[in-house]
Formats: sequence, structure tokens, C-alpha cells
Amino acid sequence: MNAEDRIERTRTLYDQAVLGGDASALTDADRDLDGVEADTALARGRILHARFLIARASSGSPAVEDPAELPLFERAIELYEALGDVRGQAETSFWIGCLHQVIRGDNETAVPHLERSREMAAQVGDKTTQAEALRHLGIAAHAASRLDEARERLEESSRLRREQGALGSVAANMVGLAYVAAAQDRHEDALATLDRADALAQAHGAHAIVRQIEHARTQI
Repeated sequence: MNAEDRIERTRTLYDQAVLGGDASALTDADRDLDGVEADTALARGRILHARFLIARASSGSPAVEDPAELPLFERAIELYEALGDVRGQAETSFWIGCLHQVIRGDNETAVPHLERSREMAAQVGDKTTQAEALRHLGIAAHAASRLDEARERLEESSRLRREQGALGSVAANMVGLAYVAAAQDRHEDALATLDRADALAQAHGAHAIVRQIEHARTQI
């Protein structure tokens, strides 16, 4: 049920309570509105995160964390937990982990959130969130010099993303795999991976990933 459906249903529940005398309808209305609030908080947090990423990519000065982002995610997960919404908890746990890793550079705090996200997403068959969590767990493993683990996580993320048709995101993972290959002294593999990533990114309009590929070539 989407937000519009939930809000519309509260009108019916209002009538059931006020006209029909069914007080339990108000409890159902509260749950619907909590779901809308959780979805909105999560969506707002994602938008703030996107603004950070764009600022980091385009600005000459360091991007700054928006102080509203983490409270939005924390409110969302509080509501999802109260509703018993495992899918919502999985997605929000990912974003909390992503904030700590990407914005704050704190993998120690990020990894437990990312692991929880991966496990819960697998429970409900949410392959999109599972792939995201695996990608960032791979990034954390790379940062800790656990290169085989990093490669395994990124390859599994790519497999799930291919199943979902998210080929631009597969190209992003291939950039990570190229860095891992370079760290393992597999430089020819690294450059060949970047060539394949570039073709995939170009074909699917992933222009931000093309820029990442160009930067990776200069680094490798």
C-alpha cells in the first residue's frame, strides 16, 4: 500500500470510528499514518544523502553532512520497528550504515548496520537493498585490506544488481573491483575491468560512474 492509499484509507477508518462507533479503527489509522511518516522520513534522508554526494563530486571544498539526515533515518527505523516492517528496517539500516561509512568515514560503526541490513533484506527477498549492503560491506573490507572478502562482496552485489537490471550500478561495483584487482597486483585485470565498466556505464547513461572510471584509471 502506497502513501496515497494509506492516507485515503484513514478517511474510511475515521468514518468507521465516528459514524460506526468502532474505536479500533483509530488504531489502524495510526498505523497507516506511521507508515507514511516512516516512508517520508526515509525518502527525505535519501535526498539529503544525494545532495552530499553531489556536493562532494562537484565542489572544490569538502562536502558537509546535513545534521537532519541521521535523525530522519533514526525516526524512520523507530517507526518501522514498531510496525514490524522488516523490509523498511532493512532499507533504513543500510542508509544509517551508509551515512557512517560515506559521510563520516567510520566503518567500525557502519558495518554492524550494513550487516543487519543485508540479513534482513535477505529475509524478505529485497535484492536491491541486499545488493547495496553487500557493496558497502565490500568497500569496508577493502579499506581493512581484506581483499578477497572485498572482491567476494562486490561480485555478489553485482550478481544481484544484474538480476534486477541495474546495470549502471553494476558498473559502479566494477570500479571497486578494479581497485581491488590493483591492490592484489592484478593490474591488467584492473584496467580491463575499467574498460568493461566504461562501456556499461556509457550504455546506460551512468555519467557520474563514467567520471569515477576516469579517476580510477589515473589512480591505477
